[in-house]
Amino acid sequence: MYIKSSKSLTTRKTHRKEVEPLVNTTLLKEKVKTSGYRTGWIAEQLGISRASWSYKLNGQRGFATDEVMMLCRILKINSLKERNDIFFA
Repeated sequence: MYIKSSKSLTTRKTHRKEVEPLVNTTLLKEKVKTSGYRTGWIAEQLGISRASWSYKLNGQRGFATDEVMMLCRILKINSLKERNDIFFA
């Protein structure tokens, strides 16, 4: 017979480090604004919720590689320099 100890049922405390976002949110927001696309539509194209998009747009969450590539297509970010300036600041 296996009995779990009460210690295994407690939640663990996690310590999160404050990390500078790699994304230049100011440049990204500017590109979104000038694109004319609604943020809800962009989130839908990326396959994420509006809340997830908001977190990512505000630098609170990171972008996956495929999301960066999709955003570059949607926002017509064609130059390597511009892509690096926005996503690898």
